[in-house]
Amino acid sequence: MPAVQLACILPIQGIASTSRLEPEPALDTAMHNRRLFTGRLLCTSLAISATLGMAPLAALAQEPRLKVAAIYTVPYEQQWVSRIHKALKAAEARGEIEYKSSENVANADYERVMREYANGGNQLIFGEVFGVESAARKVAKDFPKTAFVLGSSGKPQAPNFSVFDNYIQEPAYLSGMIAGGMTKTNKIGMVGGFPIPEVNRLMHAFMAGAREVNPKVEFTVTFINSWFDPPKAKEATFAMIDKGADVLYAERFGVSDAAKEKGKLAIGNVIDTQPQYPDTVVASALWHMEPTVERAIGLVKAGKFTAEDYGPYSMMKYKGSSLSPLGTFEKKVPAEVVAKVKAREAEILAGKFTVKVDDSQPKSTAR
Repeated sequence: MPAVQLACILPIQGIASTSRLEPEPALDTAMHNRRLFTGRLLCTSLAISATLGMAPLAALAQEPRLKVAAIYTVPYEQQWVSRIHKALKAAEARGEIEYKSSENVANADYERVMREYANGGNQLIFGEVFGVESAARKVAKDFPKTAFVLGSSGKPQAPNFSVFDNYIQEPAYLSGMIAGGMTKTNKIGMVGGFPIPEVNRLMHAFMAGAREVNPKVEFTVTFINSWFDPPKAKEATFAMIDKGADVLYAERFGVSDAAKEKGKLAIGNVIDTQPQYPDTVVASALWHMEPTVERAIGLVKAGKFTAEDYGPYSMMKYKGSSLSPLGTFEKKVPAEVVAKVKAREAEILAGKFTVKVDDSQPKSTAR
């Protein structure tokens, strides 16, 4: 912000004027000195006032933004990573951080990119390290003054390696209740990426919710062993539809495309894709990374960051997850199912119902 300049015109022989008036008669020496003293006093007061008034604004303008980086092994549009990227972009838009990121980083390159960002002066680094856990923890040890918040199945590592996870099993359970109420064949297909805890717990919660509404429902479970392969997920879904599944759990991209082509229904995961599939996606379990991101930024700025598990900040009571609105299916889901879902949701928020966390690999139950 440019400095404020004050110009003071001191009265030497009257008040300065740009108009064409007759010159003022000469003043006596005493009067002249009094005006000169008064003018100088006024000029000094204005300068002090301006300095004090501008100080807070100058300090605000010069306050440095936190330098934050993120490393992703998949494209930005992949649903899991997109939630982290979205929350960090929002913080950048608010002027809280400077944000740099890399997408499609191979596991073999992950450690190198982490080190580059840490050496580049970034104070907080986000990412997901499910395939590079040991390398990431090694980097954190080498940069103890840098804060790391990384998607991980492991525990925090003192002093600076925090972990997070998509603990959205609560809305996954609620979306399962909707699926159980919408199936006509009592057959639900489920397509996941890898059978790791982050995926398994959501599938188990979904299945439990479906069984609460419809004990007769059967499940076919498939993993495509990829985090981003829509064509492969689509083919797996077609196979399930051929076996009678009429509701599909879309843990990965590609499932809803297959359901749409075959006129079946889908339940979304992490993001709301109903706008893209208005006649296919009934509801979704949504993940909101904002509570996690905002907490980490605040702690780093305050100099209070320590290694901790941010997983709970993805739960509904922290507004880290939610069930999407039914939208185009508001009048298509049976009223009694909607009532049960709302009642269960209220119990979850009130702490009266706990969705079981089961990280074991789910199995198909269809005969």
